[in-house]
Amino acid sequence: MWTVLIILLVIWAVLSVVGFAIKGLIWLAIIGIILFAGTIIFGMIRNAARRK
Repeated sequence: MWTVLIILLVIWAVLSVVGFAIKGLIWLAIIGIILFAGTIIFGMIRNAARRK
């Protein structure tokens, strides 16, 4: 499970960097940041539910 989350985080980070590097793709950076945050939150919720 954690490997999938880490892979997704890397992909979202790369998309964000590419979006900021190319001016016309700023929307890609915004989507990358949203997905990055969502993946972290999802991982935290799953981890907390697993501990209970």
